[in-house]
Amino acid sequence: MTDVSYRTECNETISSGTYHAAFGILSALAIIMVVAGHLGYGILTVGELFPYYSFHVPLFMFISGYFYTEEEQERPFYYIKKKVRRLLVPYFIWNLIYGLIAWGLRDGAGFAFGEPISVKSLFLDPFLHGYQYLYNFAAWFVPVLFLIEMMNLVMRIVLKYLRLNKEWLILSGTLVVGMAVVWLAISGHVWGWYKMPGRILFLYPCFQMGQFYRRKLEKYDTLGNLPYFAVVIEVQVLLNVCCNGLAFSSVWCTAFANGPIIPYVTVVSGIAFWLRVSKVLAPVLGQNKGVVCLGRNTYAVMMHHIMVFMLIKMVLAGIAAGTGYLADFDFERFYMDIDYCYLVKGTEAFKMVYLAAGIMLPLLCQRGIERMKQWFGRLYQHDL
Repeated sequence: MTDVSYRTECNETISSGTYHAAFGILSALAIIMVVAGHLGYGILTVGELFPYYSFHVPLFMFISGYFYTEEEQERPFYYIKKKVRRLLVPYFIWNLIYGLIAWGLRDGAGFAFGEPISVKSLFLDPFLHGYQYLYNFAAWFVPVLFLIEMMNLVMRIVLKYLRLNKEWLILSGTLVVGMAVVWLAISGHVWGWYKMPGRILFLYPCFQMGQFYRRKLEKYDTLGNLPYFAVVIEVQVLLNVCCNGLAFSSVWCTAFANGPIIPYVTVVSGIAFWLRVSKVLAPVLGQNKGVVCLGRNTYAVMMHHIMVFMLIKMVLAGIAAGTGYLADFDFERFYMDIDYCYLVKGTEAFKMVYLAAGIMLPLLCQRGIERMKQWFGRLYQHDL
């Protein structure tokens, strides 16, 4: 695909809401990184050159920012309603379900996970931290994304009214705020409830990067693949050599080991690398049904893969208790530590079982839900 046709496809996608092949692949890669990251499985780190935790959560913000359009500002209440329906409603439904699961497993099976169900854990904690029931902790990202999208909408309406809606101004201003958050976090001032606004303000520039790329940079993104990858990889090698570890925690605003600028440099380099990889793969995998399905259903994988990990461990615990075959299975950690990842015979390759199941089962769950919606829809129409 030529650069001209690619840019034409991008513009048509944004205006019509149709599928964007390269960004679908990018979304699929990003969610694989999230699932693999929770396993400590470096399958897509390119030999640890691009640590997941140096860019993968900001990558989702970049993708979301890319697809924001000015038309949303013309109908702000419709936009808010749409985002509530797509992001918050399913989140709170699943939050209740996982709260009930946590309650049942805690009181009935002796697991130590999750807070008791309350108004706070159901409706407030998702915005404060998102780790209230643990079985769905990876979905902390959803309320944060919603708040960032609302902030972006209000900011752009105000700036348009003031005639200051300049992408350079927006990106530079949000970056200054984001770097201030990193500096405060390094100084020990982002703690407790401050982590909630901290993570939002840290990730906010990454959303604006998506807009900036689409509006200002994409038309210049024409460098050949060989020099492009040479530059990006050279930058990344220098970062790895010169810095004290590139990974950081977006959710807790911690582990910033290299000052306030480097985290955003690694965000840009990680996004730049995988965005070009996605463009290269688009002509080959852009219409692959599995890739399209994964790219369109990252929400389901984000929400459910930790629970899938638990289901796998429950099966392994049953085998260990019933047969004695898995003698090194640590039952204490199983009941106490949500991050415990048992590997059969200690082999790293067994993480592929967790990874594959953590992706496939949520997709099957989502497909089942969609089938049920279609069935109820037909039933409702028949009754009418």
